[in-house]
This record gives sequence, structure tokens and C-alpha cells, in this order.
Amino acid sequence: MKVFVTGIKGQLGFDVVNELKKRGHKATGVDIQEMDITEAESVEKVITDANPDAVIHCAAWTAVDSAEEEVEKCRLVNANGTENIAKICKALDIKMIYVSTDYVFDGLGTRPWLPDDERNPLNVYGQTKYEGELAVENNLSKYYIVRIAWVFGANGKNFIKTMLNLGKTHDHLTVVNDQIGSPTYTYDLARLLVDMVESEKYGRYHATNEGLCSWYEFACEIFRQAAGINPVYKNISVTSVDSSAYPVKAKRPSNSRMSKDKLANNGFERLPAWQDALSRYLKEIEI
Repeated sequence: MKVFVTGIKGQLGFDVVNELKKRGHKATGVDIQEMDITEAESVEKVITDANPDAVIHCAAWTAVDSAEEEVEKCRLVNANGTENIAKICKALDIKMIYVSTDYVFDGLGTRPWLPDDERNPLNVYGQTKYEGELAVENNLSKYYIVRIAWVFGANGKNFIKTMLNLGKTHDHLTVVNDQIGSPTYTYDLARLLVDMVESEKYGRYHATNEGLCSWYEFACEIFRQAAGINPVYKNISVTSVDSSAYPVKAKRPSNSRMSKDKLANNGFERLPAWQDALSRYLKEIEI
């Protein structure tokens, strides 16, 4: 199978290309230097020339707070750019995977979000990703919308790397405890996305590593595991605070619990527990 992947310099696109090649598929990967997704003519030419059987769309504007001030730039990437890709997939009659986010929901309550729940974003980033979902749904029938959260991978910035870097210069950290969700390891997610693209089980899905935690609990586990690998992290203490201690431009959902039952119901393997994913990740980045 020939698969076209966007955003290959990001955390997820990097791992998706590797997983495709590992399974013997032909992967054509691009980033903004090779194809600006906001330019319809560029998208049409590059994807048509590649002539793939499927597109896995990982490229996105992910700077959540700066999106509040750069609304149209964010929309150009997450909504218009996604629509450009969806239209070419429609013209070529090929399947598309669109990687979305828990931020399409308002984060109220405590019930895990179902893939087909009503979407009501709290911030500009979530709104533009929602608009991207609509662009996919309105143009295609052969699509997968895969919502993820709290992403970490080898290739790029993430919460784990931030904590580890702070841990080198601080003995004590404070982390918020009133946002609940599940981390997502891009290595595990990439395997699932390739499983999906090899199938025809279209629709909306949620895909994070198994288990729930707060950012505070995530940080505690990061330092607990890191201390067993590198002694520099042995005496770090972490205190929990609520989100009001860290005012930010963009509202965050407090409830990012997402049901993954639909994965199992369609024969896909759930991702491993997030603690296990963290353990493998710390070895991957060689702390």
C-alpha cells in the first residue's frame, strides 16, 4: 500500500512513517517545506503526483495558547488545510485518517466521552480541529477521525520532556491536578493508525493509552520512573495545585476521559497502559 503522511517532522508523523516502512508499505512523508497544506494548489499537485492509496494527516497547529491570538493562522492550518486534503482524497477516491483531539469537547462532567458525542470546543484550537473534522465528514465517506490527548513522542516537545528538563534545575515542582485524561504515546498510536489504514472500518474513534491520571499524577509517575534510570531525578518533590494557579490564555477541558470501547468493538487492539508506555518512552529517549 502507498500511504501519504503529513507532518513528518512532528511527534506522530515521524513514528507513522517508521511503522509503515516496518510493515512493508511505501510511505511518502511531507512537512511544510515540501507541501503547505494551506495552499490548495500545492496540496492537489503533491498528493496527486504521489498517487497514494491513503492519506494519514498528522500535520496540525498545536500551539493551544497562541491560537487564541492567531485565530486565522490556526484556522488556515487545522480547518482549511484539512479541507484541502479531504477534497483531494475525495477526487482520488482514497481513504483518509484525520488525527483530532479531546479538545473538541467542552470537558464538562466525569463521564468518558464517546466518539459520537456532541462536540462543543472551549478554545480556538479545539474549534479549528472540530472544523477540520467537519471538513473530513462533509467530503468523504472513507475516513477515520482519531481523537488523541496528552501526546508524547521522541520527535518533538511534550510534557514529559518539559518535566525532565525542569527536574534538572528544580528540586520541587507544582503541577495541576484538576484536569483528568490519558496520555498517548506516538509509537503505540502509530501502530494503531497503520492497523486502521489497512482496514475499512471507517468512522470516529478515540485512541489514547489505557488508564486515567491528572497532570499531577502523570508528573509523579514520570519522576518515579526516571529516578530508577537517572539519579539526577531521585529527590524531586511534586505538589498538586488547581488550574487557577496557572492562568493561561486558552481554557482547558477538565474532563478528557475518552471511551475506547469502539476500538475493541471493531477488532482493533487498545493501546497499552500509559505507565507501560512511559517506561518504554524513557528508554527510547535515553534520559
